[in-house]
Amino acid sequence: MNVQLIRNATLKITYAGRTFLVNPWLAGKGETGTFRSLGGVFRCEDGKWDIPMPMCDLPLPREDILQGVDACICTHVHPDHIDISPDGTIGAALDRNLPLFVQSTEDAHAFVRSGFQDVTVMYENSRFDDIFLVLVPARHGTKIPCGPAHGVILHHPDEPVLYLAGDTIWYDAVAETLRRWRPGVIVLNACAAFLLDEGRLIMDDADVEKVVRACDHADVIISHMDNVAHASISRADMKKRLAERGIAERVIMPDDGQILTFPVDR
Repeated sequence: MNVQLIRNATLKITYAGRTFLVNPWLAGKGETGTFRSLGGVFRCEDGKWDIPMPMCDLPLPREDILQGVDACICTHVHPDHIDISPDGTIGAALDRNLPLFVQSTEDAHAFVRSGFQDVTVMYENSRFDDIFLVLVPARHGTKIPCGPAHGVILHHPDEPVLYLAGDTIWYDAVAETLRRWRPGVIVLNACAAFLLDEGRLIMDDADVEKVVRACDHADVIISHMDNVAHASISRADMKKRLAERGIAERVIMPDDGQILTFPVDR
């Protein structure tokens, strides 16, 4: 298995001979706009209202990112996970014939309205060739949900179980997913992004520690760093916090564009 962090929650994953592009947010630096330009749908803290996103450019050309992709996974339709055009269409850079896996019929309809021809809602036994994709619960907010969100399990007999936790905080359903699936590789979105109405939207360092302690055999990867205005923890901050918690050596926090390789015996 290869896991390449492209940027934020965008990953390029080679798994059991197939390549998945996860949460393909492929806009150039600043092209998505600011919280103000998004029309006030999301209320953020003072000082973050006018920061253009994404805050960093793509680490390699868009055509290189798309090269060799067999299918896409979109955990949820938010503007930091998929490109959303001013007219409401999504996924402008993607081939409309590319197979897409999504969390709900609502998200599927959004892709179909944007011209995509092969959209599948993931359930317990969704498959792409002989790879299983299983939708698992997520809680996207400590106060109220910032819309529905899910994680995804990928499993195949020739690979470690891969858990893409998605946009979630630590809660009992995440603990149950770890207990049930015992993943060998875990990807956590963990910049502690915060909105005024919804609260903290994804994991912080305390949540990361809970995952590490609950699944001490797994390789844990941190993503969703340094690219959204409402983040509360940077990569530099996270490194310090994980060191203080005594788990820095248990967590991998790749740079944008970095490729990680994991053996079958994880």
